[in-house]
Amino acid sequence: MRATTPRINDLSDSKLHRLPDQLRPDLRLVFVGTAASTRSAELGHYYAHPGNRFWRAIHEAGITPRRYQPSEFASLIDLGIGFTDLCKTGAGMDHQIAAEPIDVPGFRAKMETYRPRTIAFTSKKAASLFYGKPSSGIVLGRQKREASLPEVFVLPSPSGAASGHWTIEPWRELAAWIAA
Repeated sequence: MRATTPRINDLSDSKLHRLPDQLRPDLRLVFVGTAASTRSAELGHYYAHPGNRFWRAIHEAGITPRRYQPSEFASLIDLGIGFTDLCKTGAGMDHQIAAEPIDVPGFRAKMETYRPRTIAFTSKKAASLFYGKPSSGIVLGRQKREASLPEVFVLPSPSGAASGHWTIEPWRELAAWIAA
């Protein structure tokens, strides 16, 4: 009988493909997704799918001084920008992520530890999981302030799969807020 060797690119072992948090104390902004996309998990870069608008949007909105590439995500920490996901063990589109690995308490603990100035959910789905209410009950833009949290924004998903709901305006609202 032949022993099988696990393949590095086998997404069934999602712990091998978890994207690292990019966090440190007092960041001006932390982007929060639901989970890594399959492409991001394969490459180890946030928002790595070629059809994802994230990198174009943060530049076009004025959040970054130039258009960065997904492979440069770690360098944004120097601009005071961090990254994390609510699900650190799964990968796929929002509708493919099982509810079990969503770690809202762990995410809250990270935010209490690192205390960023602003949190920006990069989809209504991520925000709905965080707030525990349906996506239809989530509005885009700046949210009502909770005393235990920094300012929170909800952005339209930059995923190409969410093209029908895309608008740059909430991204620009976020840029104006963090520039103030």
